[in-house]
Amino acid sequence: MARLSGLILTLLLIIGATGLLSAPAMAIDKIESSALERGEQIFNSNCAACHMGGGNVIRANRTLKISDLNDHVEAYSSSPLEALEHEIEDGLNAMPSYADKLSEEEIMAVATYVEQRAELGWSRR
Repeated sequence: MARLSGLILTLLLIIGATGLLSAPAMAIDKIESSALERGEQIFNSNCAACHMGGGNVIRANRTLKISDLNDHVEAYSSSPLEALEHEIEDGLNAMPSYADKLSEEEIMAVATYVEQRAELGWSRR
């Protein structure tokens, strides 16, 4: 029994050393990175004219900065990410609805990108 346990432990150490255990995590990181890149592309094509650098050229107090996003999230009974998704889908005030222009996947990608950039303070990467 001790010999079998030792063999299993050795195999696990070899697998871990070769990086095979981290492959799923690397695959998830690659998917997330791809979604963020797609979100950035969509944002730049559809949103940046009014929200460049996380600002708002129409309503200066409704920026995409983390403090402003947090101030308005209580209007939704959901997470900040879901609140962003709803505003992108439905529009608000001068912002048009994108429900008929973007797929659900694209809306989620943009919302994820905006949330990430807001958390980073919209600084350059």
